[in-house]
Amino acid sequence: MLQTLLSSLRVDASNDRQETKRRYPRRYVDRCVAVVHGRTFPVENWSLGGLLLQADDRLFGNEQDLGITIKFKLRNNILDINHSATVVRKSNGKVALRLEPLSQTTGHQFQQVIDDSVAEEFAVSQA
Repeated sequence: MLQTLLSSLRVDASNDRQETKRRYPRRYVDRCVAVVHGRTFPVENWSLGGLLLQADDRLFGNEQDLGITIKFKLRNNILDINHSATVVRKSNGKVALRLEPLSQTTGHQFQQVIDDSVAEEFAVSQA
């Protein structure tokens, strides 16, 4: 039994990819802001499950439900996505929001942002 405990605590030296607890990968490359109660906040990163805002954490309460508009700068236009979110964590000028489950339309809008980013990266690589 002691051997089992020790082997479970041992760290493996390996190049294998570490398991992540996140449902969706974070995206840092997109230019976007979030509008909450008429105030605009920079988005540090986002995923299909949530986003991290740079904001005064005193403006938000834990587990507060919010209506948000996320504005993405695409290559040819600005895409506004309206959705609901819940504050899950806040500290040191950052506020983490969990997005409510996405409707099919909202999911397509987020996919449009990802597709636009991939197309832009491809165009830059070909230049």
